[in-house]
Amino acid sequence: MKLFMTCLLFFAALTPMLFAQSPLTLEEAVDTALKNNFDIRISRNASGIAQANNTAGNAGMLPTVSLNGSVAAAMNSEHQELSNGTVTNTTPSTLASNAGVELSWTLYDGGKMFVTRQKLREASQLGEFQFRETVQQTLYEVVAAYYDLIRLKQQLRSVEQTIRYNQERVTIAQTGFNAGTLSKLDLLQTKIDLNEVLELSISQEFAIREGKRALNALLARDTETPVEVRDSIPSGFLPDKESLFSKLNSNNASVLTFQKQLEINRLALKETKSNYLPRFDFNAGYYLSQSTNSTSSVRLNRNLGPEFSGNLSIPIYQAGESKRLQKVAELNLQSAESDLENVRLQMNLALQNTLNDFDNQKTLLKIEEENNLLAKEYLEISIQRLRLGQTNTLEVHLAQEKFMNSNTRLINYRFGLKLAETKLRQLVAGL
Repeated sequence: MKLFMTCLLFFAALTPMLFAQSPLTLEEAVDTALKNNFDIRISRNASGIAQANNTAGNAGMLPTVSLNGSVAAAMNSEHQELSNGTVTNTTPSTLASNAGVELSWTLYDGGKMFVTRQKLREASQLGEFQFRETVQQTLYEVVAAYYDLIRLKQQLRSVEQTIRYNQERVTIAQTGFNAGTLSKLDLLQTKIDLNEVLELSISQEFAIREGKRALNALLARDTETPVEVRDSIPSGFLPDKESLFSKLNSNNASVLTFQKQLEINRLALKETKSNYLPRFDFNAGYYLSQSTNSTSSVRLNRNLGPEFSGNLSIPIYQAGESKRLQKVAELNLQSAESDLENVRLQMNLALQNTLNDFDNQKTLLKIEEENNLLAKEYLEISIQRLRLGQTNTLEVHLAQEKFMNSNTRLINYRFGLKLAETKLRQLVAGL
């Protein structure tokens, strides 16, 4: 019986562990986002469209061939009355059919087709860079949401720890009140403090549920999907400032995107200059046409054979349209150059600010880690003094408030440090 009860208790303790949900790792969250996130899927499709458009045919470099055919039939009743009194009634029938294979090919258009093909290549690469930019931004949001959920959970544990201290204070105050060593005001103060922390716990649990929904939304799954995350925020990242600045212009997705947009605008300007040059089109075909007429002296007429033609077009005056297009392309190029310089400046500024933020969070965290130990010790001594009747609840209340604020700052500094690290990685496309 003892062995049976021991086994029963063992399995009873093991069952929650077996059915407990395993925590979602950051790597799993990132993999899920890469597969399912809506922004990434849309951006991937846009990049695919740009790649699909990158063909020689879309640039106008290849001929087009078509097969054409038509058939027409007619049967009309004729009634003729001549001046000599002759009356004629006929019902002639006609049948006409045509078929042919046609080829159209622009052999020269001022070099525009070659510029257009290069422009399509650049557009394809631009789509890839924009996709990478979307991926980096989405991964940043996923990492931030993941660690924010850990931060909220840690704050909840801090509140729960404070609840235990408050419960201990209520017990001490109740005992002291019953013994006549503490006033009812002290007892009421401890109970008020306990209720306030209990309310804070409820609010914190609500914030955690919201954080889980936000993470699920980024992973493109039902927002009510159960999710658990790790308990700690890892640290230890040491940024290499020189390496970060050297990688910024070569790796940053925003910089690469605007660089590619500048190249496209240069090609667009070059493309407009082809409007001043001649254009030569070549056409060829093999045709069959046949017609029959029941009343005509020529009952059957058939034509069969190839045809060739060329068309040369030399622009002389186009109502200023070519000049207008060139001016617009020049202005777009100037804007693209300004956009590139601006984004380089903004990315350098973001990197500098993020490095400063990282160093600031790291310094504050180091100070707060020491301060948190002091605040905890101060609170425990205050509670012991309250138990011995050497102080009042006001001192313990202030000590408890200091400890709670220290816990909040400590958790926020750890989260801020991780967020700054994640931003640094995003800026150099390292997520």
